[in-house]
Amino acid sequence: LFFIFTQKYYEYQYAWANVSDDLPWEYTFSAFWKEQQGSFLLWSFWHIVLGLVLILRAGKWETPVLAVVALAETFISSMILGLYFGDYRFGANPFDLLRDTMDAPIFAQADYLSKITGSGLNPLLQNYWMTIHPPTLFLGFASTIVPFAYAIAGLWTRDHKDWLKPALSWALFCGAILGTGILMGGAWAYQALSFGGYWAWDPVENTSLVPWITMLAGIHANLVARNTGYSIRSAYAFYLMSFILILYSTYLTRSGILGDSSVHAFTEMGLGLQLLLFIGTFTVLGAWLWVARRK
Repeated sequence: LFFIFTQKYYEYQYAWANVSDDLPWEYTFSAFWKEQQGSFLLWSFWHIVLGLVLILRAGKWETPVLAVVALAETFISSMILGLYFGDYRFGANPFDLLRDTMDAPIFAQADYLSKITGSGLNPLLQNYWMTIHPPTLFLGFASTIVPFAYAIAGLWTRDHKDWLKPALSWALFCGAILGTGILMGGAWAYQALSFGGYWAWDPVENTSLVPWITMLAGIHANLVARNTGYSIRSAYAFYLMSFILILYSTYLTRSGILGDSSVHAFTEMGLGLQLLLFIGTFTVLGAWLWVARRK
C-alpha cells in the first residue's frame, strides 16, 4: 500500500482518494492510516511487532499468549478481505480498483489513467501530529492485547500468580504509550482542529481514555496482587476489561453510529456485524474464563 501511494497509482481507489502529485512526502504516511482499511493494517502491523517480541521473550507463556494474539489478528485481518457473499461484503479491501468502486464515463476510455489525478489529503490532516499521533495511539490500542492475553493465559492454565510479573511489564508499557497517544490527541485538538477545548467531549476521544483508566486500575491491582496475594481477581478483571473496551471503542468509531456526533468517526462501511462478532468473541472468552476460575 505504501508502494502504491509513493508511485501514485491512482487506479487504486484508496490512493486516488488520499494522495496527490503535490502532496508532501511525509504526509504520504498520514494518508496510509486516514481510512478504515489503512488503520486496520496499522493495527495489524503493531500486533505483528508485539507478537515477534513475545516469541523472543514470553518463555513458557508463549503458546497461550500468542494463541490469543493470533485470534485477535484473525478478526482484524478479516476486516480488510473485501469478499462478497451475494450482496454482503465481508471486510473492506484497501486494494479495490477505482473503476470497480465508481461508475463514470471516463472508465470507458482505454487511456483513462492519464486523465485522472489524486484527490489528496484534507488540509486539516496535513499536520505533523497526523504523522506521529495515530501510530502512537494505535500502538497503545494494539498493546492492550498483551495484558489481556496474559490474563487469559493465567486463567487458562490455572497459574494465577506467575502471569502477574510479565503482565505488569506489558501493562506499564501499554499505559505509557496509550497515555502518550491520548495527550498527543489533546495537543493536536488545541492546535489544529479547533474543538474549543480539551476534546470538547468528543465521544471517540473519550472511548480511548476509558480503557487507559481501566489499564491503570489493572496496574494498581497487579501491584497489590504481586505484593500481598490479594486483588488477583481484580487484576484479571481490569486487564480483560481494557482490551474489550478498546474493541468497543473501535465499534463506536468504525460502525458509523457516531458519524453525526464526532469529527473522528469513520463513515459506515458495512463492518458493524464483524466488529460486534469481534467484541462478542473476546467478551465471552474473558467472562467465561473469569467466572469459571472465580474460586
